[in-house]
Amino acid sequence: MKRIVILTAGLVLTGILNSANAQDIHLSQFYQTPLLVNPALTGVFNGDHRVFINYKNQWGSIGEPYKTSALSYDFTMFKKKHETSYLGGGLTVFSDKAGEFEMGITQLNLSVSGIVILNGNQIVSAGLQGGYAQRSINSSNLRWGNQFDGQNYDSNLPSGETIEPFSFGDLSAGASWSYGRKKTNMSSNDQFKANVGIALLHINKPRQSFYADDSETLYSKLVLHGGSYIGLKYTNIALVPSVLFLAQGPSIEINIGTMLRYTLKEESKYTGLLKETAVYFGGYYRVGDAFIPSFMFEMASFALGISYDVNVSSLKTASNGQGGIELSLRYMSPNPFRSGKGTKYTPML
Repeated sequence: MKRIVILTAGLVLTGILNSANAQDIHLSQFYQTPLLVNPALTGVFNGDHRVFINYKNQWGSIGEPYKTSALSYDFTMFKKKHETSYLGGGLTVFSDKAGEFEMGITQLNLSVSGIVILNGNQIVSAGLQGGYAQRSINSSNLRWGNQFDGQNYDSNLPSGETIEPFSFGDLSAGASWSYGRKKTNMSSNDQFKANVGIALLHINKPRQSFYADDSETLYSKLVLHGGSYIGLKYTNIALVPSVLFLAQGPSIEINIGTMLRYTLKEESKYTGLLKETAVYFGGYYRVGDAFIPSFMFEMASFALGISYDVNVSSLKTASNGQGGIELSLRYMSPNPFRSGKGTKYTPML
């Protein structure tokens, strides 16, 4: 397992040195899309099974909205058999449709990770992800210069353009380090968790063009991420800051912010009849683009998140500051708050 971690980390660093075109989808609730952020986060959670559902609708105030939806599932293997290492596996499906021309992508990714427990509270992991994708466009909505007769636009005139959907394979890799410290007792709320990671997506730089003779490729994307969970001692409050840095070709994106978690009700220690319930309030700033107020409700195995992008870039003149709403749903099994009931404790964010 340690060899898997070392080899995958080497692959990430090699890809970074050689990354040198198209851009990716992104969701504002990146903390609810771990398998899209870094393959090494596959299986790194306090449980055996985990499911995420995500949906985003944006730019509806300008024209036809951009719609993004995603489903991911990951799980652990050999977790109970081995004390110091295990495997994670995962599957992600997402679809993105952009605007009036419905230019979009549908992609399926399979992930595998090797996870090594260095001691009672530290974990290193490395992951690989392989995907298959198809890009498409509704060419019937496109308008070309050849379809103007000199005075008016005539959709019946031939455009002289041949545009076909195309498919491609996709390869990504990443590495991650996590640390977790349990509460000293049920009422102390001094729990602390932290996670940092690095990933390189689209290592193979797949071709991206609706024309067969075009050599445009998808830029490789460097991902740096970090987050923590900081319990404020003898209160019901915890701070959950996180940051995400993306560099893809000439584009750089930085997301930074924090959530405040307030525990409404703690899990009953012995019977489990009372379920841990908490609410999160906070916000994120996508530098130069949007402020993102966010809310999440958490009860036992479930978490429901909602956020809204408030556009603050130069586009706000056209959008009136309206970016888009985003929803997320997370499910984990067994209940992650019952770490003493058959689940091996691991840090999770």
